[in-house]
Amino acid sequence: MEQVSALKEKGNAALSNGDYDEAIDFYTQAIEVDPTNHVLYSNRSAANATKGDYEASLEDANKTIELNPTWVKGYCRQGTTLSFLGRHEEAVAAYKKGIVLEPTNTQCLHGLAEAMKQARAGKSGMPLKPEILDKLRNNPKTKAWLEDPSYLELVMKLYTNPNLLLSHLNDERILTTLNVISGLNLGEMMDTDPPTDFKKASPSASYSRPPPPEPEEDIPQNIRDARAQKELGNEAYKKKVFDKAHEHYNNAVALDPTDITYHNNIAAVYFEQKEFEKCIEQCEKGIEIGRENRADFKLIAKAFTRIGNAYKKKEEWKLARTYYEKSMSEHRTPEIKTLLSDIEKKIREEERRAYIDPEKAALEKELGNQFFKDGDYGSAVKHYSEAVKRNPDDAKLYSNRAACYTKLAAFDLGLKDCEKCCELDSKFIKGWIRKGKILQGMQQHSKATSAYQHALSLDPTNAEALEGYRSCTMQINTNPEEVSKRAMSDPEVQAILRDPAMRIILDQMQQDPNALRDHLQNPDIASKIQKLLEAGLIAIH
Repeated sequence: MEQVSALKEKGNAALSNGDYDEAIDFYTQAIEVDPTNHVLYSNRSAANATKGDYEASLEDANKTIELNPTWVKGYCRQGTTLSFLGRHEEAVAAYKKGIVLEPTNTQCLHGLAEAMKQARAGKSGMPLKPEILDKLRNNPKTKAWLEDPSYLELVMKLYTNPNLLLSHLNDERILTTLNVISGLNLGEMMDTDPPTDFKKASPSASYSRPPPPEPEEDIPQNIRDARAQKELGNEAYKKKVFDKAHEHYNNAVALDPTDITYHNNIAAVYFEQKEFEKCIEQCEKGIEIGRENRADFKLIAKAFTRIGNAYKKKEEWKLARTYYEKSMSEHRTPEIKTLLSDIEKKIREEERRAYIDPEKAALEKELGNQFFKDGDYGSAVKHYSEAVKRNPDDAKLYSNRAACYTKLAAFDLGLKDCEKCCELDSKFIKGWIRKGKILQGMQQHSKATSAYQHALSLDPTNAEALEGYRSCTMQINTNPEEVSKRAMSDPEVQAILRDPAMRIILDQMQQDPNALRDHLQNPDIASKIQKLLEAGLIAIH
């Protein structure tokens, strides 16, 4: 599990540095290696919550509890995320479950008190939207304040109840926060927003303190005219009248050819029109002019980003990465870091697909087979792994590698390969038999029986499947206490047996076997009954 530990540490480091997407990626990679590790889901829940993706955070918190119902932090994660979602009553219930397990847990106690206060206030739940949190994180001042829990709590209160605003206007942080949240910014595509309609303006607009304007007489007439053309262009852009926007921005360039902003806005229009080559060309021209006239690094970075976005739309991932990196070298922002991280994933996936070659996979498989025959299972694994990379959809390759892992007593890796093999080809009988043998080696006889039963459903006369099934059945019948003990240590089984509804259903099944048919109509109940059957805790006759 060294690989899992290393990935988890990388995720922890990325989370500490505020690289939420990178942290989530590392935790996800670790989960793919060890999908039963509840701590990994808990950490990914924290990363998703910090990022503002509360639904994903809640899903991970629920999975944490499912894997380990006795771990208090899982309930803390669940309660925190439910609070962010405004589901305060459910948050109260989650914290209470954690306190039952550990009555002195300060995190649960504090969370419970806050959730109960919110529930009593009768708030229907207006969680901070992810885009609002993103704005606060992307501003240097508010990003620093977010580290103070009292600041985040105050922002949430004001967001939920705007009537409290007037009582906090003496707090410098609130004015800054309002300006950041309502900043007049069309987003990535525009460098300067068109004027905002007064009726739609945020209440914060009346409290903001814009920098004093330059004296009109000090501004050359051509620059004043260029700015006026830009404003007309912004209005047209906002209304998606792109021909008019082009006309006004080009007029601005003619009046003041030294300002990179006008070139960036022309590129923005080309981007919206999906004329990506023209967008790139205009950005490059803008960068050249910006460098010559010592433009703000942020404007140059914006031009590089837009080139990267254009290449991304063209699905030229490596060129997109190059320009995102150039943008980062001019001005680092979390948004560009996220774009760069996303494009790296696409490049890795493209390289993975490009690496696929069934013919080379067949050659590696033959080498693996030879090493297996010679008893060199480590070398066989190496060649089978290369074959899997070359042809990841061939079920037999996973089966062969599972056989090597079995010989090396690496049953967890072998089981994972068997499951992938059966997923790719559910009618490949050898995959089910191999899965049964590995589960036998792991002393999970009930699950092994289920695997052999599946193999026998494909071929009732298969000698290996019959022998495996008989062996497991005998083990279960001769040592039921040991089977029960192992089953009860499974967190999923524990959760099923704790469920009051399932206890009622199991009682009904004992009293009336015909009741089983009705319950099996419910997919959720059917999966739980199947789990208990595999664990050997119930039997159907």
